[in-house]
Amino acid sequence: MKRFAWWKDASPDARRSLVAASFGWMLDSFDIMLYAMVLAALMSDMSMAKATAGLLGSLTLISSAVGGLVFGVIADRFGRRRALMGSILIYSVFTAACGFAPSVVMLAVFRIFLGLGMGGEWASGAALVSETWPAEHRGKALGIVQSSWAVGYAAAAAVAAIVLPVWGWRGVFFVGVIPAFFTLWIQKRVREPEIWKAGRAAAPSVRAGFGEIFGKKRLRLTILVTLMNACTMFAWWGFNLWLPAYLSMAPDQGGIGLSARTMSGLVIFMQAGMWLGYITFGFISDRLGRKRSYVGFLIAASVFMLLYSQTRQPLLLLILGPFVAFFGTGYFTGFGALTAEIYPTAVRATAQGITYNTGRIVSAAAPFVIGSLAQKRGFGFSFILIAAAFLAAAVFWIGIPETKGKALD
Repeated sequence: MKRFAWWKDASPDARRSLVAASFGWMLDSFDIMLYAMVLAALMSDMSMAKATAGLLGSLTLISSAVGGLVFGVIADRFGRRRALMGSILIYSVFTAACGFAPSVVMLAVFRIFLGLGMGGEWASGAALVSETWPAEHRGKALGIVQSSWAVGYAAAAAVAAIVLPVWGWRGVFFVGVIPAFFTLWIQKRVREPEIWKAGRAAAPSVRAGFGEIFGKKRLRLTILVTLMNACTMFAWWGFNLWLPAYLSMAPDQGGIGLSARTMSGLVIFMQAGMWLGYITFGFISDRLGRKRSYVGFLIAASVFMLLYSQTRQPLLLLILGPFVAFFGTGYFTGFGALTAEIYPTAVRATAQGITYNTGRIVSAAAPFVIGSLAQKRGFGFSFILIAAAFLAAAVFWIGIPETKGKALD
């Protein structure tokens, strides 16, 4: 069919790179969201307050930001494939280790190491795909990659629905070791991009490389892209890390009071909207441009988040959920394409790691802030702050130029 010609025309190396990055991102989502899915049970078992539970989520995001920065440099220096494999191994092993945690302190330690791997996967995977797909199809390819996050989130919800009632939250974490085996396929089938291999011999020094990112030519743009991303990630993590707990907690605790299986069902249903948003954004941004697509999605996300924040009826939450997920996550598809089109090959993964993960450091406050605010004012009020963050992200796009169709440097 003509609509799939863009996929068939791609080289085998490009398609394998896309599969590797997609599965890596899907399994990343699966492992990291297991915490959100078991959070209500974990808080009860370890007697954790909302603020403490949110702090653990924030620590994971901070360490993931560090991992993204480190693995971005590793990907530029030693290859996208090696960085991808290393990050997957780290987050898989330490997800399983969370199941052995005897205390909140040890759980925090394991979550910090998990975050290092989680952050590294995106920078290496986004660079791998960006450099193997042509400009006219880059948005679509990265849309496929980003959409796999929704699949991983849904898989985490499904595993929680099956495992949590029988083996508890520790059993759920043990399942998280499965992604480690995927690295064997990557090692055997995935190759480094030709553009990276060609440019590696002429790669600049670390100092010169950072000059490409923070020099006069791109400093203002780097700051704007980072701030825009920080706002979107604050909104995403503030909402999605607390969503399962919000749906599960009893009404006297500020929640909706759904059973584990019903909560998982609502979350899985939301992922249909999230997946469609990721896929759709790739096609829209390749046609209309990165800027118009991003701003439209962010404004719509703010509106639907406001509606969701004032709703407590399960049926209405079921209806609104996919719309919140569609607009509130679909725009992430464009970030890899945008940053790939701004920065040159020699520092591309490093720049993507910096702009993505510096934003993640800022957004790391979200789980703690939303949890603390929910404890004092309720989830309905705290979710309004998330809507405001979506709107702020749209404002930062005023200073970011259109890059659609730009050939990679």
